[in-house]
Formats: sequence, C-alpha cells, structure tokens
Amino acid sequence: MTNNLTPLQIFLADDDEDDRIFFSEAIEDIRMKNKLTLFNNGKDLMDYLLDSDASLPDILFLDLNMPYKNGLECLKEIRADNRFKDVSIAIYSTSSSEEDIENTFIEGANIYIKKPNDFSELKKVIKGVFQMNWQFHISGLNKETFFFSI
Repeated sequence: MTNNLTPLQIFLADDDEDDRIFFSEAIEDIRMKNKLTLFNNGKDLMDYLLDSDASLPDILFLDLNMPYKNGLECLKEIRADNRFKDVSIAIYSTSSSEEDIENTFIEGANIYIKKPNDFSELKKVIKGVFQMNWQFHISGLNKETFFFSI
C-alpha cells in the first residue's frame, strides 16, 4: 500500500457516530503511522472524492447502510471512475446478508468485513486488513477470500 515513512491514508464513511469513534480509537490504539479521515455519510464522501484536488485514500472503509447515499451506491460510483482504480475498498458493515456480500463483491469491493462489537476484535480485524497482501486482493479477487473474519 505505502512505505513505512508515508502515513497510510485511511478513510471511513459511516453514519453512526459511535462506530466512527470506536474505529478511530482502535486505529489510534494500533499505533501505526496513518492519517484517518472520517465522513458522516456517503454523500459527503463522494462530494470530497469528486473534488479534483482531493487526496485519495490507500484504503476506504465503507459502511453499507447510510443516509443520502448508501455504501453500495458509493462503491458503484467509485469503481466507475478510473481515477480510483488503485483505491482498496473494504466494506465495513453490520450486515452479514449473503445478498449484500454478493452485491459488493460483484461491484468491485476488495474485502467485506462484518463490524465486530468488541474493541479487541476490531483491533485484530484492522491489523489483519493492514497486514494483508493487497496485490492479491486487487488483482485476483476471489469469493473465498472476500469475506474477512478473524
């Protein structure tokens, strides 16, 4: 994704304030060099990304169920724009619906993560995502490795 000197650019789009705080605290607790940018909903995320001066994330954690513009709509827009071809997208949702998993896989997400309820589990999931071989997940998408669990 990036070298050890450059902070990892992480975006999280999630309408639930508690989930944003939980995620931020987990990222901080992991103590890795990063720059976390938070968005309250999909519309704010897309408004930012579509600005020509926007800096792009290395990885985007995208909640599915958001007001104004949901995660699936954002995913479709992002994958339809060639500027974002190198952005890794992790669906980060409370849903474990087969339909949601299938739809996001088809639309080009790199990985699907069911939100953990426990702080230590969340830290394990985040660490696992950052340690993953993203070249594999970007070039050889495969349904067996798409749903991520610890």
